[in-house]
Amino acid sequence: MKKFNLAILGATGAVGQEMLKVLGERNFPINELKLLASKRSAGNLIEFKGKKYAVEEATETSFENIHVVLCAAENDISQRLSPAAVKAGAVVIDNSSAFRLHDDVPLVVPEVNGEDVKNHKGIIANPNCSTTIALTAINELNRYSKIKRMIVTTFQAVSGAGVNGIKELDQQIKDISEGKDVEINTFQHQIAYNVIPQIGSFNEMGYSQEEMKLQNEGRKILHNPDLKVNCTCVRVPVYRSHSESITIETEKEITVEKAKELLSKAEGVKLIEDLENNKYPMPLDSSNQDLVYLGRIRKDISCDNSLVLWCCGDQIRKGAATNAVQIAEVLVKENLI
Repeated sequence: MKKFNLAILGATGAVGQEMLKVLGERNFPINELKLLASKRSAGNLIEFKGKKYAVEEATETSFENIHVVLCAAENDISQRLSPAAVKAGAVVIDNSSAFRLHDDVPLVVPEVNGEDVKNHKGIIANPNCSTTIALTAINELNRYSKIKRMIVTTFQAVSGAGVNGIKELDQQIKDISEGKDVEINTFQHQIAYNVIPQIGSFNEMGYSQEEMKLQNEGRKILHNPDLKVNCTCVRVPVYRSHSESITIETEKEITVEKAKELLSKAEGVKLIEDLENNKYPMPLDSSNQDLVYLGRIRKDISCDNSLVLWCCGDQIRKGAATNAVQIAEVLVKENLI
């Protein structure tokens, strides 16, 4: 099998480290590996498949002879360095939001619209983690009957805010148990024993940046510019794996029985539906793996042609790292590198 020179931009962060882990698990055909990060991380050693690699400072000249770049960097870094990587001849799979809504950049969830990878002009965008989880969950239903409208509430783990989110929850729990004052740095309010109905800044209509992503990105991924989405995003004191309550309205009726039949065979999902034994998707169970767990499928009693479901997915893996590696695998399979 042909092997490729691959770079991870933002290799020392949580998503970059997960990308490295997933590449190893899935045996991606790597010839040479380059790990790129900030100047302060340069020189750090990271092990991959028994070999130690020195982290290099990421600059515009870092991408010579690189075939694929997995970008786990912030927007401003991606905006500055991704074009340089493309100019050097690499294909960039970008996990930031910098290019997601650009008309000439495919936005891809491989199970949903993997064929869009063929339209790339050097950059392929990874969707927002909540978008990826939601669309993987409902994709087979949308194929059976086009979804017109979605009402979604996300319950997002603190790791979605990075390592600092995990540290803040840990520290706050410790401080509360010791009767100390809680320190707030990463989130808008105390997250320990609390939920915060804000992720990102609010627009003039009162919707947060995170809440608008599902509609804007969903329309592009599903090739449905008329899709209507009402979303509420909530940060919850869970370490890992996002949960979502999703209501869909479809053009024609999908019975509960048909929905279960479709979803039991759907790519990228695991149906967990055993209410008599209190079995349904939960963050604890869906963490550290790549499937989107879904269940609690029921008819929406407030609207015709409408279903409700509950899903959970690991936002660091399927919501970010694994989805990016899957896109790279499509590039290899289709000889697009």
